[in-house]
Amino acid sequence: MKPMEAAKPRVLVVDDEPNILKTMGICFNAIGYETTLFSKPQEAVQALHHASYDLAFIDLKMAPIDGMEVLAEIKQFSPETTVIMITAHGSVDSAIEAMKRGAYHYLQKPFDFQELQLFAQKAWEYHLLDCEVKDLRRKLASAGGSGEIISRNRELLAQLDLAARVAESTMSVLVEGESGTGKELFAQFIHEKSPRAAKPFVKVNCAALPEQLLESELFGHVRGAFTGAVKDRQGRFELADGGTLFLDEIAELTPSIQAKLLRFLQSKEFERVGESEPRKVDVRIIAATNRNLEEALKEGTFREDLYYRLNAVRLKLPPLRERPEDVPALIQHFMQKFSKSRALELSPEAMKALRGYRWSGNIRELENVIERAVVLTQNGTIQLFHLPEEVRAESSQALAAQSLEEIEKLHIKKVLQRAKDYDEAATILGIDPATLWRKRKRYGL
Repeated sequence: MKPMEAAKPRVLVVDDEPNILKTMGICFNAIGYETTLFSKPQEAVQALHHASYDLAFIDLKMAPIDGMEVLAEIKQFSPETTVIMITAHGSVDSAIEAMKRGAYHYLQKPFDFQELQLFAQKAWEYHLLDCEVKDLRRKLASAGGSGEIISRNRELLAQLDLAARVAESTMSVLVEGESGTGKELFAQFIHEKSPRAAKPFVKVNCAALPEQLLESELFGHVRGAFTGAVKDRQGRFELADGGTLFLDEIAELTPSIQAKLLRFLQSKEFERVGESEPRKVDVRIIAATNRNLEEALKEGTFREDLYYRLNAVRLKLPPLRERPEDVPALIQHFMQKFSKSRALELSPEAMKALRGYRWSGNIRELENVIERAVVLTQNGTIQLFHLPEEVRAESSQALAAQSLEEIEKLHIKKVLQRAKDYDEAATILGIDPATLWRKRKRYGL
């Protein structure tokens, strides 16, 4: 979404230098932003109690209230505002500290007209994205879902919307997707949104047990039905009465169990192993598979009539490699989940490696990688070396395929992040400050 396709951004600018304040006002008004200017920070703080802003550009060095204090006020009274700190060359360390306290980024003086507009547009795009993610999380929470279906991928959100709409019905649902894409979470979401939410949600992995044990596990057995059956036993169908039965890896069912499942879907009846008396229960079936059932139909390993009974509603979950926009949010979710009370950060190199990896094991693999990294980190920051070798290796291969220009941009960015000011960065890079300024503008750093 482009910034100007949405509502007109409301921008707050606070700077005690009149010329800079006036220039920024003209600059933002030229691209259609609704701008409010304050040269006295105390007046800006008062305005925060009565008005709301999408973006705020705050100078760090002001009196009698400095930029850090204004940032704290914004975080308290207008936490939805995206804050950018304005800093001089010698106060980059303070700007980085401001980012740790909740600022989105910092802008260094001096800056030209075009650079300021570009920076503001990027900040506005970030603000819209952040609002969209927060809104989605609120919707998921109010929907009564598990809270772990985290996505802004259009295809997955469309499937989530379909799941919410069919939850009220009694129709069977088939969830397709690779291992680790969240099929069980979707099944849980449907159950929690349905009128059956107060009743049991029972799970069975159809690939985990041999045929005889699986048949007994699903339908139960009577005493003496087979060796070791010393007493009557309820199956999962009876345990799920009134609720939902989730059958994972449905493609692994043998022909005989497929026939019994089909009978239940047709008549709501089944028999315990070793018993001829039919039993009735009220159970909704949600099935899942990581295989292509249409191929299984062609191969003759899955019944066509059962497929169409299960396939009343079909949800197809895209793999994580087709949802790259979801990786950062999932990383943050798992970091919070596993770090408990510890505040952890992720180094830029580690984030780049995680975003560039293909995730053949999908969300489950990403969760395992983050859990491992959280355990290994000691200093509060997950570094590249905390990640598994295969993730680091793919990152190195991607780097090897970059152009010299891309490598130069990455290197300059790293130096700017670590140097205490602009002059030190130029010295480290072995170029004069004017050359660094031109390269920074060229690469949008």
